[in-house]
Amino acid sequence: MAQAQPLHTPIGLLAELTHRCPLGCPYCSNPLALEPRDDELDAATWARVFKEAAALGVLQVHLSGGEPGARRDLVDIAAHAREAGLYTNLITSGVGIITRTMRDLWEAGLDHVQVSIQDSDAVSADHIAGYRGAFQRKLALAAEAVRLGLPLTVNLVVHRANIERIGAMVDLALKLNAARIEIAHVQYYGWALKNRAALMPERKQVDRAVLEVEALREKHRGRIVIDAVVPDYHARFPKPCVGGWGRRSLNVTPTGRVLPCHAAETIPGIEFWNVRDRSLSEIWTSSPAFNAFRGTDFLPDPCRSCDRREVDFGGCRCQAYALTGDARATDPVCHLSPHHQKVAALAQQTADEPYAYRRMS
Repeated sequence: MAQAQPLHTPIGLLAELTHRCPLGCPYCSNPLALEPRDDELDAATWARVFKEAAALGVLQVHLSGGEPGARRDLVDIAAHAREAGLYTNLITSGVGIITRTMRDLWEAGLDHVQVSIQDSDAVSADHIAGYRGAFQRKLALAAEAVRLGLPLTVNLVVHRANIERIGAMVDLALKLNAARIEIAHVQYYGWALKNRAALMPERKQVDRAVLEVEALREKHRGRIVIDAVVPDYHARFPKPCVGGWGRRSLNVTPTGRVLPCHAAETIPGIEFWNVRDRSLSEIWTSSPAFNAFRGTDFLPDPCRSCDRREVDFGGCRCQAYALTGDARATDPVCHLSPHHQKVAALAQQTADEPYAYRRMS
């Protein structure tokens, strides 16, 4: 197993507090095998994990899920993160957290809130989420966060159904007094693969969206930060997934397994250590999972001889496996990959068909 030298210090921890979620998003990023409520880490264990993360060099923790509001001890968990000295960000669907809870989170030291909003149109947003009334609840929670003085980020997952309304979504984020909007195109792992044809935008839609985002950035410069990337299946080069495998971030699942990225378990044959059994420091430095694809020595050509290998690290390991069956391969998103034509063909396979919604059961 290759390991980058020197070993980098992680800066971010994604804390998946639960896989429970009231929504049924057709692009759900949680694994196909959801972890049960009865086996979730308790607040005391999360407190230890946060202290170990801070000692390791982590600066920020993202409280996520599923829907973190499904945890009755969410406020206690947020307080533990703050006590550990971590910048604490809540990533929420906006459904499951009431006004009183948001105020309690603010009093516990929460630093930032990210609310996912599926569309600027209420009917479409609720349809995508698979939950009637979700849109209005999201707006209410976002408004409460801003009222409390918390910085707000609006998350928009872009796909075929909403890509034509990016401008309207930016307008909505401005109306909500958000400091930032994150425009993230669907990533096709796990559950999203079941809906790939229904979610895949057409090339002409993507091209228009790229131009529109640049125009919106210029128009609203100084008012809101607009973060966006070209969707994988329509890109020329792959994204540097999580800043390089095992370089800058950790992901702890609800039951305590520690992953280099949220989709890492889609790659078979990797051993993931658990915070119940080992310290976060030992896991970061020595676990088979984190050392599996560190550095670039494992990469084949064309990556091996490419001057971008320390920029994008050959792309996403999970996507390489999903599309080629080999997690060490060049991410087929790259136009230099011998498998790139497969991505190009899949990007043309679109269909107006019903979503297969994600449900906990």
